[in-house]
Amino acid sequence: MRYSFKLILGGTLAISLFIYGSMPKPEQSQAVAELLYSLWEPKPDHYLKNSSPELIQRGEELITLGKTIGPDGKQSSYISKYYVCTSCHNTVREDPNLTVVDQDARLDYARANAIPYLQGSTFWGIVNRETWYNDDYVLKYGDLVTAAEKSLKASVELCATVCAQGRSLKDWEMESILAYLWSLEMKLSDLDLSENEEKILAGDATPDGEKITLIKSKYLQKSPATFVGPPADKRIGYDHEGNPVLGKAIYELGCQHCHRPNGESELVLDNTDLSLNWLKRHIPDNTQKSIYEIIRKGTYAEYGHQEYMPHYTLEKMSNEQVEHLRAFIENPAAASVN
Repeated sequence: MRYSFKLILGGTLAISLFIYGSMPKPEQSQAVAELLYSLWEPKPDHYLKNSSPELIQRGEELITLGKTIGPDGKQSSYISKYYVCTSCHNTVREDPNLTVVDQDARLDYARANAIPYLQGSTFWGIVNRETWYNDDYVLKYGDLVTAAEKSLKASVELCATVCAQGRSLKDWEMESILAYLWSLEMKLSDLDLSENEEKILAGDATPDGEKITLIKSKYLQKSPATFVGPPADKRIGYDHEGNPVLGKAIYELGCQHCHRPNGESELVLDNTDLSLNWLKRHIPDNTQKSIYEIIRKGTYAEYGHQEYMPHYTLEKMSNEQVEHLRAFIENPAAASVN
């Protein structure tokens, strides 16, 4: 039987179009990392092929409690006597839009979901990032961030020994923590893909490299960090008008996360006039008692007093939000009017 070239070509195209049109879209529950690896994106050094529920649980306990039951069945020692990871880091999504830094949107999201408003970046999706301790963190940690900037493992170790003022991690502890962090990785459903973008990822017409670029355009590859100083004149403050309602949210979701009874800080801040008037009185000071100084500079661990306060980068608290906090401190009654 003889077939014309046009007939064969037309049939081939029809079959191709049928296959392309019927190709299933990527599953929304699919891990972003696994999709990238299927497109030949290199695996990072923190990649774990398999993680058991037991390993993940150990990691979660190390992150939230600072200790766990080790592989030998014995209770491990605390990584730090002063902090746990969740003193400064959330373990849930913080930003409604993963492609931009938007402090106002992050605060609204924190208010709506009762999420602490913290200095450290969330552990949710941290395995999907490509750098850590990036940007201005070199100004604080110097050569210590050389390895940590490009390695999540080195970042975890730096956080344990320096930031948490604790000890070095054992191999099984590092593996457990990474297993837990991988349980917090991004899924495709988190990326807000359009229908057309889903078709591009499902089809064969787009090169793998372009698909990788598309996927990575849907979330930030790092948590940007910009260090800024206090205002030139603390009595005037930053050039923004504060909103006491938002300031109250920052005070309760941020300050009181650590400054609470039995919290990480010895200084307890409540909503009484005693606490708020103390903060108000010290606003113009050139000491750590000023909200401007402590928010923008933090403190450092000292001999005999290892506890310290990490500062807020500009991305974690905008200048305008500092003024929101000041507005609440100076006029807490205004926060109840709205």
